Amino acid sequence: MERLSAFVLRRKGLVTLLAVLAFFVGMGATPIAIQRLSEVYAHPGMPAFDANQEIVTIYGNGGYQRPFVPVVVLPEGQRADASKEALGRAFAAVATKLPQSRVVSYADTGDPRLVGSDGRTTFGLVFPGTYSDGSPPGGGLGETPDESPVIIEAMTQHLPPGSKIHVTGLDTLAPSVDAGGVDVPAKIGIGVLAAVLVLFLVFRSMLALVPILISVLSIFASFIVILLLTLVMTVHDVALTTMPLLGLGIAVDYSLLLVARWREEQANGFRGDEAVHRAMAGAGRAVLFSGVAVAIGLVTMVVLPVPFLRSLGIAGMIIAAMSVAATLTVLPVLLALTGQRLDRRATTGKRFAREADAGRAWSAWARGVVRLRRPAALVSGGLLVALSLTALGVDLGLPESRHLKTTGPGHDGLVALTSAGIPAGVVTPIDTLVTGDPAAAIGQISQVEGVATVLAPESAAWRRQGSAVVSVLPVAENGTAAGEATITRIRETVPDNVRVGGNAAQSMDFQSRTYGAFPWMLALIGLVTFVMLTRAFRSLLLPLKAIVLNLLSLGAVIGAMVLLWQFGWGTRELLDIQPTGSIGEFVPLTIFAFLYGLSMDYEVFILARMREEYDRTGNTHQAVIEGVGRTGRLVTSAALILFISFAALAMTPELDVKVFASGLALGILLDATLIRGVLVPAVVAMMGRWNWWLPGWAARLLRVRPSAMKDVAPDGVPAHG
Repeated sequence: MERLSAFVLRRKGLVTLLAVLAFFVGMGATPIAIQRLSEVYAHPGMPAFDANQEIVTIYGNGGYQRPFVPVVVLPEGQRADASKEALGRAFAAVATKLPQSRVVSYADTGDPRLVGSDGRTTFGLVFPGTYSDGSPPGGGLGETPDESPVIIEAMTQHLPPGSKIHVTGLDTLAPSVDAGGVDVPAKIGIGVLAAVLVLFLVFRSMLALVPILISVLSIFASFIVILLLTLVMTVHDVALTTMPLLGLGIAVDYSLLLVARWREEQANGFRGDEAVHRAMAGAGRAVLFSGVAVAIGLVTMVVLPVPFLRSLGIAGMIIAAMSVAATLTVLPVLLALTGQRLDRRATTGKRFAREADAGRAWSAWARGVVRLRRPAALVSGGLLVALSLTALGVDLGLPESRHLKTTGPGHDGLVALTSAGIPAGVVTPIDTLVTGDPAAAIGQISQVEGVATVLAPESAAWRRQGSAVVSVLPVAENGTAAGEATITRIRETVPDNVRVGGNAAQSMDFQSRTYGAFPWMLALIGLVTFVMLTRAFRSLLLPLKAIVLNLLSLGAVIGAMVLLWQFGWGTRELLDIQPTGSIGEFVPLTIFAFLYGLSMDYEVFILARMREEYDRTGNTHQAVIEGVGRTGRLVTSAALILFISFAALAMTPELDVKVFASGLALGILLDATLIRGVLVPAVVAMMGRWNWWLPGWAARLLRVRPSAMKDVAPDGVPAHG
C-alpha cells in the first residue's frame, strides 16, 4: 500500500485528469449502456424452460404462463351437461375478447372431471396470447394484468340467467403488484440522501461529500465497463437495479474507512502526504481485502449457468473493483489536495483532538462485551442459531393458494371449485408439448398418480405444426411437495416425444441446476476466503471464525426471510403486502452472493484493526476494545447507509425485488448488530491468544511473517506485568 500511495501522490495531476475523464465518459456511457441491457430472463439448457419457450413460439401463449380459471356456478336445477352449448358460447366469447388465447372448457372436451360433484359447477382454462392492454403473455406472480372483468363480461351474456362467474388462478389470488417497474432514480436518490446525512453526522464537515464523490465516480466508471461488455455478451437489466445501490454502499464503505483513518493520522500530528501514506498503510489493505471478499462472494453467481444471475454477479464484481480502484487511487489525491480545507471546521478545537482516541461509546460497549463475553456469545449466538435452524424449512417453490388471498373474487372462485369437490391443483396446470400424435402420451399421462385429468382439444389453438400442447391438471397444486412429486412422475413416464413444461417444472429445474452444486461451490469459496484472510490477519483461527460467523449470519438472514415471507410475521406491517408462503428459488442464492462479501467487509474492517492493536499491545482484550472503539462508528454508519438503500428498494412494487431487497436489508441489520456488535468481539475475547496463532510452516507457505502469540495468557491478559 505504501508503494501505491507514493505512486499516485507523485502523479496527482495525472490521477485527477483520469478521474475527471472517467467521470464524464461514464456519464455519457451510462444512458447508452442502459439502452443495451436485456430484459429477457432466459434459462437456456433447462428442459422445462426450453419446452416453455417452444410452446410460446408455436402457440403464442402458455408455457411458463399461469392461466386464468373461470368458474361457472349454474342456477339451482340446471346442470352443466344440459348447458354445454351455452358454456361453449361463453368460453368462445372469451377467446374472441382475448386474441391468440388458448381456451378450454367442459364444452370442448366433455370431460366430466371439469364438472363438480353438484353437477352445476364447472370451470375452464384461459391462457391469454396478449392481455387486453396489449402486453405479451407472462410476467411475475401478481404482475400480470387482471383479465377477470374482461372474462366475466364476455361470458355473462351467454350463460343462463342467475349463473355466477368467478375467475380464480394464482395471479388473481396473489398480492396485487404494480408491474410498472422499479423507480431506480428515486431509490438511488433515497440512498444518496441517507449517505449524505449519515456522513455529515460522522464528519461534521464538507469532508462528508468526498465518499459520495468517490461513489458516483465508481458507478459511472462501472457503466463504461458494462457498456463494453454489452458489445460481447448479454447483460441483463438487473444490473441497473442493483449496481448503483450496491456501488453507493461499497464505495462509501471503503471511502469512509480511509477518510476516518486519515483524520486519525491528522489528529496524531501528521500532515500532507505523510498523513495519506499512513492512512493507506493502515486502512488501504483492509479496503483491498474487502474488495476481494466481495468479488469472491459474487463468483457464486458468475459461474452459474443462469444468464441474469451471471449478469448480476458480473455487475457486482465490476462495481466492487471500481470502488476499490477509486478509493485507493483517487481518494488519496483528494485528501492530499483538499482534505484539510474540506475538514477545516472539524479539525479545530477539542473535537479534532479526540480523533486520536477511540470512540468512547463504542469502547465502553466493547468493554461490556469483553466482560460479559460468554453470556453475550451465548445469547447472540443462540438467537442466530435459532434463526438458522428456521432457515432449514425454507420453501423455494411456487406459492400455494392457501398462502395467498383469503378474500376477494379469486378466493371466491377457489372456494366454489373445492366446495364442489374439484381439487385445488386444477388452478396450476402443467403444459406439455407433444411432437406427433398425442394420443399415446395422453393415455400414459392420464394414468400417472396425482393427475386429475388431461386436456388436449383437437383444435387449431391446441394443435399446430405437427405438435400438440397438452395441459395436465394435477390433484395437488404444483407449489406443494405432492405437486412436485406428480411432475417428477410425469417426467419419468412420458416418452421422448413429450417435453414437460409449465411454471413449476421450470422452477424445479432452476433449483436443481443452481443449488445442486452449491455445497461444493460454497466449500471452494470458503477455502479461497480462508487463504486470503489468513494472509490478511496472519492467523489460522481468525479467518476460520470469520467464515463460520459469516455463514451463521447468512443462515440467520434466510431464517428471518422464512419468518417474514413464509410465516408472514410483520410482512403486512413492514412492507404493506401479503406474504406468499414461499421465498422464491433465486432469493437465497443472490442474498448469499451479495451479503457474503458485504458482511466480510465489516469483518475485515474490525479484525484488521484488532490485529493492528494486538501487534502494538500484545493484549487480546485491549485489541478487541480498541478495534471496536475505532471501527464501531464506521461499521454502523456504513451499514446504516446500505440498510436505508435496500430498505428503500424493498418498497418497490415488484414482488421479486421486494423479497430480494428486504432480505439484503435484514441481513445488513443483523450483521451490523448481533454479529459485528456482539458476537465477533465476544468470540475474539473468548479465544484469547489463540486468535493470533500462525505457525512457521503456514507463514512460509503463505509468504507472510509468522505471528507469535507473545506473552499473552489464554484469557487474553498479559502474563508479565
